[in-house]
Amino acid sequence: MTDDSTADRRFFQATTRDFLAGTVPIGTVRALAESGTGFDRGWWRRGAELGWTAMLVPEELGGGSISGQPMTELALVAEELGRAAAPGPFVTTSAVLAGLATGEDVAETVAAILSGETIATWAVYEPGRGFDALGGRVPGTTATRSGDGYLVTGVKDRVEAADQADVFLVTADGDDGPIQLLVRADDPGVTVSPAWTIDLTRRTATVTFDAAAGTAVHTGDAAVPALRAQANTAALLTAAESVGAADQALTATLTWLFDRYTFGRPLASYQALKHRMADNKTWLEACRATAFAAAAAWDAGSPATTENVSIAKSYVAERTPVIAQDCVQLHGGIGVTWEHDLHLYLRRITLGRALYGTPEEHRRHITDLLESAA
Repeated sequence: MTDDSTADRRFFQATTRDFLAGTVPIGTVRALAESGTGFDRGWWRRGAELGWTAMLVPEELGGGSISGQPMTELALVAEELGRAAAPGPFVTTSAVLAGLATGEDVAETVAAILSGETIATWAVYEPGRGFDALGGRVPGTTATRSGDGYLVTGVKDRVEAADQADVFLVTADGDDGPIQLLVRADDPGVTVSPAWTIDLTRRTATVTFDAAAGTAVHTGDAAVPALRAQANTAALLTAAESVGAADQALTATLTWLFDRYTFGRPLASYQALKHRMADNKTWLEACRATAFAAAAAWDAGSPATTENVSIAKSYVAERTPVIAQDCVQLHGGIGVTWEHDLHLYLRRITLGRALYGTPEEHRRHITDLLESAA
């Protein structure tokens, strides 16, 4: 493919890769994993300047994509972030912006998120529950009217980057059905409790809302398509991240097999190991193909977008952990040590399997979609 849009996307991807290599090499990622911050806000602002936050936002609000295919471009960024095991609130911020793009009176908030000055994250998960947003179901957190605004009460967990967030987009249950609200992190009714997460650079927390002041963005019927867009965005970009992480794990393993000798021969010369690597490479390319097919469906406005996203997330979340685990096994004992970088990619993939819908949840969702269409 040689069309201009493809060339622009390749340049954008290469620019993102170079930026990550220069600013968050694996040594920096390790230092951030062991720090109390998870990511540097100044670094995130530089990423925003590259256009990471602009793709899903309409031009009238200051956004826009490079090639007119915003989700494909976002998936390319997500893949590079996964390949670098990079930190940052990319997935959750993108999900928030997917919702705010159709919200009311949000221009000022969107502008602050676009610039990277404001960190926004999506509070959707309820303790003890799965990814209810897939089916558009209303969670247990409630929002009650109070003057011109709302008071939000409830507990959300698995909230990404909550310890650095300035604002939460909270999915709640309102008087007229589902409602989505913006709640400031510095509101006295908000308590953030950092939680242990297997991926130390993509951290989560539990957030308690005790009559916290909220401003409605979507209410009633308008909240349902926004919620669907957010769920699709988060699931698809998490899948693309896992593809990038698995790709890097496989590349490192291939190098290891050629460099490591046994009985006078490189490990890569043994037929059984060749077959395993060939299988892993085939699965990886299938993962990439399904993820970017879903992104293409989004960009084309296909009515099958939601189904394609669930297909991609379920397949990628099932296969990439197998690829990563096999990479660890092919490295032998050194592969399971803290000092080896493989665990960083395995951690990213393992968290990616669980967040924004497990394979089982997405398969059930596909079944529901097929039944409703019958």
